[in-house]
Amino acid sequence: MSKLQSLKAASSLHDVAALLKYKASTLAYILYVKQNKYHTFEIKKRGSGSRTINSPSEDLKLLQKHLSDLLQDCAEEINKARGFKDQFAHGFKRHCSIITNATKHRRRRYVLNLDLQDFFPTINFGRVRAFFMLNRDFALQPKAATLLAQIACHNHVLPQGSPCPPVISNLLGNILDVRLAKLASDNGCTYSRYADDLTFSTNKPTFPANIARLVQGQAHAWELGEKPRDIITRTRFAVNPAKTRMQYRTSRQDVTGLVVNSKVNIRSEYRRRVRSMCHRLFMTGRFQRIESVLDPNTPGVLLPTKVDGTLAQLHGMLDHIYRVDLYNDNLPRQAVNPIKPSLNTKENLYRRFLMFKEFYVASAPLIICEGKTDSIYVKHAIKSLAAAFPTLAAVTPGKPTALKVRVPQYPLTTTGRILKLKGGTSWMGQFIKDYGDELKRFKAPGQQDPVILLTDNDSGAKPVHDAMRKFGKAKPTGQEPFVYITGNLYLIATPLAADQKSTKIEDAFGTLPGKLKIGGKSFHPEDDDIFDEALHYDKHIFSQYVKENASQIDFSGFAELLTRLAAAIEAHKAMVAPTNPKP
Repeated sequence: MSKLQSLKAASSLHDVAALLKYKASTLAYILYVKQNKYHTFEIKKRGSGSRTINSPSEDLKLLQKHLSDLLQDCAEEINKARGFKDQFAHGFKRHCSIITNATKHRRRRYVLNLDLQDFFPTINFGRVRAFFMLNRDFALQPKAATLLAQIACHNHVLPQGSPCPPVISNLLGNILDVRLAKLASDNGCTYSRYADDLTFSTNKPTFPANIARLVQGQAHAWELGEKPRDIITRTRFAVNPAKTRMQYRTSRQDVTGLVVNSKVNIRSEYRRRVRSMCHRLFMTGRFQRIESVLDPNTPGVLLPTKVDGTLAQLHGMLDHIYRVDLYNDNLPRQAVNPIKPSLNTKENLYRRFLMFKEFYVASAPLIICEGKTDSIYVKHAIKSLAAAFPTLAAVTPGKPTALKVRVPQYPLTTTGRILKLKGGTSWMGQFIKDYGDELKRFKAPGQQDPVILLTDNDSGAKPVHDAMRKFGKAKPTGQEPFVYITGNLYLIATPLAADQKSTKIEDAFGTLPGKLKIGGKSFHPEDDDIFDEALHYDKHIFSQYVKENASQIDFSGFAELLTRLAAAIEAHKAMVAPTNPKP
């Protein structure tokens, strides 16, 4: 039975809870017993004014996320059954974004933007419940429809700040989109919607009066035509007339914050502002941004005010620029530029910021392993032996073990792609060379916590050893607890026994890898000519076994390696404490 069919068959709290992967008692507690479900605060709008945000508590937010995923699955199932691809709504949908929304309106003579007034608050509890009961695709039983509305709504309306309103508003707004898209098509226009932002565009010599027309006596003031206004009103929404604007080809046109005159692009002043923030951060450790703050002397008035920014905020800005640039780079070259544009300036700024954030001012000692499987081993070894290594983890009775170090899996993230941390030791060698150069660019206080590169102790570490020569470091013998390279950068290799010439991190598991059979196959760590899929399983399979069975695995063989990690952390702490104390 499909998810939609299961939802349509649900007739009780138990049924809905099971679909959302919850116990009925837990769902009932969150809905009917729990207090203080939301935290309310204000954020500034892009233009003027502020928006009320109702942020759900963590447990309610997780429940709403499960419901959002379920409803998106159902929507995709409905569209697939109809053979319909929804190309109109782009907000908060899988594989959609402000970029896909803006792309539909590139290189147009006219771009009309309008805004729906009080979009989410317009959708109240009764409207949500009625939709799920009366919509022919859902047709839910009353109890199930009521529960879904109770999970999604706050103070009888859809709240901004929750995972549910976006997907529910798209479901309710589908009829609006279909009707406006048909009207646009009939008049030679393109239509799209991102949440409450509606856009029409065309290359016709004059903009169709059926959709919008100039206000008589005003040179550039436009008003919505009767047909789209009637469609919006009949679908129980309302237009904010103050937000209706026409943009011409001869001036800058933007859709959901992105410039669309030629290719989809970031506003130039936004790039310059981000670049300036990064420079201040690298030089001083701080930067400021402009926010609209309520005037304490005049109720309801917002004043532009300089406030300290955060690393997370600046990271988000740089990532936004990167993703727009990446989208353009992935277009066929003839659609944008026959020559691949240089990414040096933009990508290198993002990379430098990540060097600063992740390593130079690391929020905790950082352990970078050769690959993602090694990271899994190290994390679980630290948790298993936490009582003996208070430098690496904190043990609190009745609570999960908390790591005091970070062991990221960079190859799986955007951060890893930008930093070129692909796994293996060849990238480590280049990282060491680049890191020494990057340190010279930063004048802000930093390097309080160490960055530790962890490698196997074998011939594969040659790129790392070669790179260390740049800093006058000789090839390690394999017996050192750690090697200091430069700044806050250290190297640790897997320990060698007296009779050993090389070791790999899997050796710390003792005889387990050699004895363990999974699906009748034996462990073989290398992707070489010997590896046979019919006979062997690889590091990834072994790491998943470690993750799932960590409580039964003997990690005592990692004790020496963890001792070395703790020693490097303590040595760095001693080095920076007298001259560069933390503020």
